[in-house]
Amino acid sequence: MPELSRFLGIVVQMYFEDHQPPHFHARYGEYRIKVLIESGVVEGRFPPRALRNLLEWYDLHGAELMHDWGLVSRGEQPLPIAPLE
Repeated sequence: MPELSRFLGIVVQMYFEDHQPPHFHARYGEYRIKVLIESGVVEGRFPPRALRNLLEWYDLHGAELMHDWGLVSRGEQPLPIAPLE
């Protein structure tokens, strides 16, 4: 599973040729979530601070996430996305 970004202990990834709707996966320690790119709906659990940081990053990089979704949907390597600073 390609890694898109890594920051503050959070790792963001997408699966190659994954199912619709467009989404990404994130992990923080033993926590795992899935975030729908178009709506920001979160499935799973994250600690509150990690979730706030991830959603701030998501708000900044929505267009890049959609572009990477298109790439991985075709089995291509996604482009890295800048971490939250």
